[in-house]
Amino acid sequence: MSDSPIAPLEVRQQFMTEPGLGAGNFLEYAVRHNPNRAVPMVYSHTTDHRGNVVLRGHSLQDLAALRDRYAKWYHANGVRAGEPVGIVVAEGLEPLLHYLALTALGAIPAAINDAMRPDVMIRYLNHVGVVGIVADDTTRLASAYRADPQRRPRFLALAAEVAAFDADSVALPEAYPYQHRPDDICALIHSSGTTGTPKSTTLSHRSFWDGKQDRMIRFPAEPYDRLMSLMPHTHAGGLSYFLTAVLIGLPTVVMGDWRRATVEPVMEAFQPTMLASFPRTFVELATGELPVKGAAKVHSWFNTGDSAHYGHIRRLVTLGERPAGLIKPWLLPKEAAEEAALPGSQFVDGLGSSEMGMALFGGLWTPETPRNDRCVGKPQPAVRHATVLDDDGAELPVGTVGLLAVQAPSITPGYWKNDRLTDSFRLNGYWLTGDVARMDAEGNFYHLDRTVDVIDTLAGPVYSLGLEEVLLADCADAVLDCSVVGVPAPEGGQRPIAVVQLQPDADWTAEAVLEKANKELASAGLPPLAAVLIADATAGFPLGPTGKVLKRELRTRHATLLTA
Repeated sequence: MSDSPIAPLEVRQQFMTEPGLGAGNFLEYAVRHNPNRAVPMVYSHTTDHRGNVVLRGHSLQDLAALRDRYAKWYHANGVRAGEPVGIVVAEGLEPLLHYLALTALGAIPAAINDAMRPDVMIRYLNHVGVVGIVADDTTRLASAYRADPQRRPRFLALAAEVAAFDADSVALPEAYPYQHRPDDICALIHSSGTTGTPKSTTLSHRSFWDGKQDRMIRFPAEPYDRLMSLMPHTHAGGLSYFLTAVLIGLPTVVMGDWRRATVEPVMEAFQPTMLASFPRTFVELATGELPVKGAAKVHSWFNTGDSAHYGHIRRLVTLGERPAGLIKPWLLPKEAAEEAALPGSQFVDGLGSSEMGMALFGGLWTPETPRNDRCVGKPQPAVRHATVLDDDGAELPVGTVGLLAVQAPSITPGYWKNDRLTDSFRLNGYWLTGDVARMDAEGNFYHLDRTVDVIDTLAGPVYSLGLEEVLLADCADAVLDCSVVGVPAPEGGQRPIAVVQLQPDADWTAEAVLEKANKELASAGLPPLAAVLIADATAGFPLGPTGKVLKRELRTRHATLLTA
């Protein structure tokens, strides 16, 4: 036993080739093989009555005991293998405990971000066909099912009821934990809803683990390393980092809130060396006064989901310090380990989704990296092939814009109860990521836009993300954050407009921002904006449950801006 919970290298190497290991039983393997199983490893956070951050550590053995307690409640309430159960609890460690309990029974957790709009949540739960729901607050759910009792699941219970259950009163099933087959579904993960009603992505036991094996030896895991996971843990990204951390034994604080007001005090208390998040938290941390104290020991920032913006990346990599040997993403520092640390940190800009199973692309940025807008680097080693296709599935030449397509073992088996939707994302043996991209001669990919966000002007397609790069990086004295969308133009087609949040205390009019933005866009060889709208942080900048700006709502709100 050691004072560090990190699994010995030989244990992590063993995990890479274990045939039965997967998304449904990773905790079982960690408890069985990590000799440091009793050392606190996963941390939850609260705030005391004086406003001080309180961190509580949980060992692998603690996690297994909590899993078993919750599993007994579910088993006593009739949950059996293969049945989906809705989990609507606040972000943080709690949804992960429910995930562990249900998968240990062979059931299928359908994790719901509790920020989802109630009417959308009900439609989603009904589509999934959950046999029961556990929620922090059941009031609205109970009311909705009271009006439609035929759709009511077998149980609708408070999360507090599960936590307070007298586990000694019942036994676990004889065959426990459940022995998963490779194709068993281990979770249903909903999309962010940025393009409409959330889709239900299936994660299977084997495929969700495939591609992550190399992280066992390439993910930074020195005795001083500490991870701060800011992902929504009802999302595949949060589950992916949790799975990785548990198998490595990497000390990790599981965050329950992505907003800076909560994040920064926990950073200062925990002193992470790595942060993993969706872009939204990085936007907040990179704007205004930088979190110098909380990021003092950070050597790596890991972004996934949508790719991040250079305007934010360039500020974050000035923080922290890097071990001299940490020269590549996912690389343990070995060479130059005795040399002095380098100033600044690295930013691994991953592009991934629940459907991809992990970030399948990853651009690396350091303070020394030259600007290269929208570059997400080369495919990760797990990718069998990545390319850019035309609408008919033919591969496009280098430099040509088209549909980003991948072949990888981590790809989802498909969407729950929706074969037609699944088939719409398959083309010529590839999975379409829903993104527009191009590839350069060196094999680097450039993420230009989501397919649904491309702006169709009379002069040709305009890609919103490239315009946002310029506003955030070159108009930073005025623009705190922005979102570019296309709206109908009087002459036909669409034209781009920008909805922007101003820097605090910035005295800019919309006209002045438009003038500066179009000057910078012209210098970058990009088309101009038709208009700029100044928005506040809430009503004018609608966010989905994972913190993404809802461009579909902005398009609807401002549909007549140019034609009224």
